[in-house]
Amino acid sequence: MALYMVEKRFNDVVLLDLRGRLTLGQETADLRARLNQLLEAGQLRIIFKLEGVTYIDSAGLSTLVACHTSARKRDGTVKLTHLTSRVRDLLQITRLSTVFEIFPTVEDARKSFESAT
Repeated sequence: MALYMVEKRFNDVVLLDLRGRLTLGQETADLRARLNQLLEAGQLRIIFKLEGVTYIDSAGLSTLVACHTSARKRDGTVKLTHLTSRVRDLLQITRLSTVFEIFPTVEDARKSFESAT
C-alpha cells in the first residue's frame, strides 16, 4: 500500500494526514519532497497526523527524523499527532519519543504553536 498524504491548512499551520505505509522507497521520498516544498514556501509549522499509518520500517523512522531535522534547520517545527499504539511503541523503543513533540489530537498540536509565540 502506498503512502497517501492529505494536506490541510490552518492559517500558518500545515497538517499532513499520512495514510498507509511509511517504508523505504517512493513513500519516504515523497514525504521528504513534500516537506521540503513546504519549507521552501515558508511553511514552518507542520503537523504529521499518523493515525492512518499502518506500518513504519527503519527507513520510515529515518525519514521522520530527517523531516524533523530539515524543519529545525529552517527554524521550523514538525509535530506528531494521533499515534497508533504500534507507532507510539516504536517511537518509545527507539527513544525517538524524546525527539518529537507528540500530541493526542491535531487541535492540541495547533494550540501548542499558538502558545509558543
